[in-house]
This record gives sequence, structure tokens and C-alpha cells, in this order.
Amino acid sequence: MIHAASATIAAAGSGESFQAPGPGIFELGGIAGSPVTKPMLQLVIAAVLVFGFFYLASRQRALVPSKLQFAGEGAYNFVRNSVARDIIGAHDFVRYVPYLFALFFFVLVNNIFATIPFFQFPTFSRAGMAYALAGLSWVIYNAVGIRKHGLVGYLKLQCVPHGVSPVMYPLLVPLEFFSNILVRPVTLALRLFANMFAGHILLVLFATGGLYLIENGGIGYVAGPVAWILAIAISFLELLVQFLQAYVFVLLNAMYIQGALADEH
Repeated sequence: MIHAASATIAAAGSGESFQAPGPGIFELGGIAGSPVTKPMLQLVIAAVLVFGFFYLASRQRALVPSKLQFAGEGAYNFVRNSVARDIIGAHDFVRYVPYLFALFFFVLVNNIFATIPFFQFPTFSRAGMAYALAGLSWVIYNAVGIRKHGLVGYLKLQCVPHGVSPVMYPLLVPLEFFSNILVRPVTLALRLFANMFAGHILLVLFATGGLYLIENGGIGYVAGPVAWILAIAISFLELLVQFLQAYVFVLLNAMYIQGALADEH
């Protein structure tokens, strides 16, 4: 965002037309010339923050909880009860709570980095990061299904719709295999990536566009601050989107695990 603003100032000062932000703003070089990029570092920071917070919140458990313990328990119960138990079911959900719990807050913190000063970059706006996380989820829910039903039994449950005439199998089985086995991780990652990508570009557009208008004077002295006000409003909207995308990502993971455990498709 800072780099894009600097480019806009240079364009305004030289009389060039406004250069709208594009995919190039996501191409970040290594930090201090190293192969470690900013999104890679944010992944590590997010993991440390999530672990550190919940470790401190649970370190000294008491019957009358402290504020930190109360916040940690509330966050844990949100994922445990509202996602894992409600979706997977009371019989099987407990063993999957740690993964879903860690996944939700890991994704959430990485999303919120987009609106935190200094960071100002959503980690999962880089497609590779989102697809790697979706790939991990794909391995987990398929492993869960194969472990319970066996490979052949699991593929049958996922690819052969219950109650459908065998005459329809040549048409439906390939579609079900494509939809349930191959496409799920792609759509899971794409939803997260696309929302973070679009939101960041929109924020940069209003921020740098407002700066460009002010630098060029005239009506820009009015339009520029209006663009910045809109950027602030969009930032608050993005906070909601960042939370919802973390929630949807984990909710879909829970649904896929539930579907892998189910005895009927």
C-alpha cells in the first residue's frame, strides 16, 4: 500500500495519468534481500500470536476466570459449539475441534493483517498461501473418510448418489467425483483468496486515487478526501469480510469432515 502510494505521488508530480493498482501490488520481494517474503513472515507471526494468546489464556485456569481466560474460553467455545459440534455432530466432533479451532484463528489473524498498520497486507491474497491451506484441509477430510470407510467405500459414498437409478451412474459418478474429490480444495481456496485479493485492491485504489486527486488540485481537493473517507469505510467493511471468510473457511472444513464421516451421500 505504501509502495502504491509512492508510485501515485510520482505519477502526479510528473503529470502522468493515474495508474490504477493491479496484481503487481501483490508481488513483494524478499525482506532485506532474503528469500523470505512478507506473507511468509506473516504466517509465522500469526502462528506465534495465536499460540501465545491461547497459551497465556489457558496457563492459569481458575474457577473464576480472569479477563484473558474468559476471552480465550469464549473464543474456544465459539468454534467448538457453533462450528464443530453443530456441523459434525455430538458423536464425532471432539477429535476435530483442535484443528478447526487453530485453523479459524490462524486464518482470521492473517486476514486481519490487511488492516493493521505496518502489515497492511492480507496473507491469503497470495493464491499459493490459500491453496496450500486448502490442500492441507483436503488431505485431512479425505483421510478421515478413508479411515472410516476404506478407500473403495469412501469413493463409493462420495461418488455414487444414494437412491439414484444405476442408469444415471455414467453421467453422475464422474460429476460427483469431480465435484466432491477434485474441485473442493480449489473452490475452498479460491473463495478465501479472491475476497482478500479484491478487498486489498479496492483499499489501495481509494487510498492512492484520493492522493492522486489531491496532488492534481482543482476538484481533487474535494474528491480526494471523499475517496479517503470511503477508504476508511471500506476498511471497516473489510474487517467484517475478514472475519466472515475465516468463519466460512472453517465451516466448510467442518462440513467436508462431516460428509466424509457420513454413511450416506
